[in-house]
Amino acid sequence: MTTVRTASTRALATTAILLLLAPAVFAADIAPLMEPAPEAATEAFAAPSPWQVRVRGLGVITNDSGSVNGVGGSDLSYSDSVIPELDITYYLTDNFAAELILGTTYSNIYAEGSLAAVGKVGKSWLLPPTLTLQYHFTDFGAFKPYVGAGVNYTMFYSQKGDAATALDVKNTFGTALQVGADYMINEHWGVNFDVKKLFLKADFDATIGGTNYSGKAKLDPWLIGAGITYRF
Repeated sequence: MTTVRTASTRALATTAILLLLAPAVFAADIAPLMEPAPEAATEAFAAPSPWQVRVRGLGVITNDSGSVNGVGGSDLSYSDSVIPELDITYYLTDNFAAELILGTTYSNIYAEGSLAAVGKVGKSWLLPPTLTLQYHFTDFGAFKPYVGAGVNYTMFYSQKGDAATALDVKNTFGTALQVGADYMINEHWGVNFDVKKLFLKADFDATIGGTNYSGKAKLDPWLIGAGITYRF
């Protein structure tokens, strides 16, 4: 009888000890599953922001061409300029990005060809915001080239006539092609070189010597820029 009681007592004691230890063993067992993998945490910390900005000095080189309706041999030319430019880029993936390009400049307009004697027709400021979709190559280390294509909407403002007593260059849509590269000095800062070609042909009206004229100004400028890049 004593032996049976002793065995029962030992069984009960063993069961009690196992019940007390079970929660601690279970908690220790699942703890590694609840902790994030070191690799995943490192990757999340190292992922760059999708936002990037650039500030450039930009040369605007126009394609001197145009015509006045009804005037044979007429032509137009435009002054070139150097301006500051800001662009904002958002990376959709590591390779694809959308870029908004902002800057404003002015252009003097000259009559050429059979109308060369008219000289300077007038002056207009223009704001040509341009949105491009880019493809970025990612296999060259710190050197990061890209190509892009997009649309442009040019707004002409503060127009003033010289030989013309009235000048009205019409706002217009255009298209854009782009090629460039960043060289990243570190994860945030880099230098940039960029070339864009805008295909821009604007209609205009002008009054010269009491006569009304209309035609098309084929600006088609090259935008050649260099500056700094900051990736957030």
